[in-house]
Amino acid sequence: MTMRTIDERIIWFFCLLATIGVAATVRAEQNSVPTKPNILWLIGEDLGQHLGCYGTKQVWTPNLDQLAADGVRYTHFYNGMVCSVSRSSFMTGMYATTIGAHNHRTANKRPLPDGVKTLCQWLRGQGYFTANLRQLPESCGFKGSGKTDWNFKVDGPLFDSDAWSELPSHQPFYAQINFSETHRAYTAPKRADPSKVEIPPYYPDHPVTRQDWGQYLDEVTELDRKIGLVLASLDKEGLAENTIVVFFGDNGQSHVRGKQFLYEEGQLVPLIIRWPKNFPSPASFQAGNVDTRMLHGIDLAPTMLALAGAAKPTKMQGQVFLGERTEKTRETIFGHRDRCDMTQMRLRSVRDSRYRYIRNFTPWVPFLARNEYKEKQYPVWNLLKELHAQGKLTPPQEFLCQANMPEEELYDLQTDPWQIRNLAQSDLLKHQSALKKLRVVLENWIEETQDQGVQMESLDQLKAAERRFDPALDWRPRP
Repeated sequence: MTMRTIDERIIWFFCLLATIGVAATVRAEQNSVPTKPNILWLIGEDLGQHLGCYGTKQVWTPNLDQLAADGVRYTHFYNGMVCSVSRSSFMTGMYATTIGAHNHRTANKRPLPDGVKTLCQWLRGQGYFTANLRQLPESCGFKGSGKTDWNFKVDGPLFDSDAWSELPSHQPFYAQINFSETHRAYTAPKRADPSKVEIPPYYPDHPVTRQDWGQYLDEVTELDRKIGLVLASLDKEGLAENTIVVFFGDNGQSHVRGKQFLYEEGQLVPLIIRWPKNFPSPASFQAGNVDTRMLHGIDLAPTMLALAGAAKPTKMQGQVFLGERTEKTRETIFGHRDRCDMTQMRLRSVRDSRYRYIRNFTPWVPFLARNEYKEKQYPVWNLLKELHAQGKLTPPQEFLCQANMPEEELYDLQTDPWQIRNLAQSDLLKHQSALKKLRVVLENWIEETQDQGVQMESLDQLKAAERRFDPALDWRPRP
């Protein structure tokens, strides 16, 4: 063996040691506990509280049920009523009506007001790596949708990455995975038995309704399967013990009287939070608990900032609901609906611990007003019209087929959880008292939050948005 060969082997040996050392250092850095917890949002689309842990039958959600058992399940989390509007809200901690993001997919998007930013921008200032994940581990077998769909414009990239592979070396991180389930059209494998699903009384008990509802539940089951794969990857890569996992729906269920409307079904969505083992949990947070506080989607942003050790921004309207900075429990939840797709409406709502009140500023626009999206994607939307013409609907179902809607609706959620008995004209003193109280509360909220929906879109703005309207329908605001 020549001296040159020996020297080459020595050099090779020390290079190998250096490589091993670098790899070990990288692994140590990846597996070390970050100074702040990671945050992972798992966001379902058009999803009501239809999981096994919420009591729904004919749905199989073992992964989310386990997430609830390991974390906290929230029963009164309101986020909605349509994707672009709700996402504009929960990413800023602001009511969409305040920041001019209240019309679904606004044509002329404006920058956010001074002092208002997205959550990822605020968290960047706290040293967080931000990601909207599309590229997931191969073991998952699917990609994130990457959906943002905000009704405002921002300058520059808001996320540092879309790749899961960058997370281990970039802690602390804030990441979100957007799932296409349970948005229509439904494509999940069939499992639910349509004859056994539970149909709300405002829908006709008809084979079309049952099949549609069963397909929706199958989408939830498929969502759960994908969630399980993500959580398994989090465990496998040693990230679970450092990461707060937050699962929620972006807006209400993808059914008639759900998404795009202001009944419970249009705004009430699941929320489950699991706390990581490597960080002390908040005093009020205990695994397996069920939290009944009323929360709004705008509360997510300030709460995440608080958990990251940051103060709530001055203008942010959401409330912190976890940690030392927890704010006073909400007594009321507000909702709003403006133009969705081609249908121009203006509705506002408020609910307290017992009643839901809805104020309709455009009662001349029927509930089933022309909407190409609903007519193509919602079979029960068309079924209602057909059975109405045949005189085969019950009063709660017929309510949705009126030519004009009531200006005010009031529902006692304790005795009427499906909200099918409008008490706005009731003679009972307790109902009239609740009506007057919530009417004033809503009026004050509209004024205090500077509701920009007071000025409805003009015809030119609607044309700019390329929305097609039925000329026979008077869409314009009236006195």
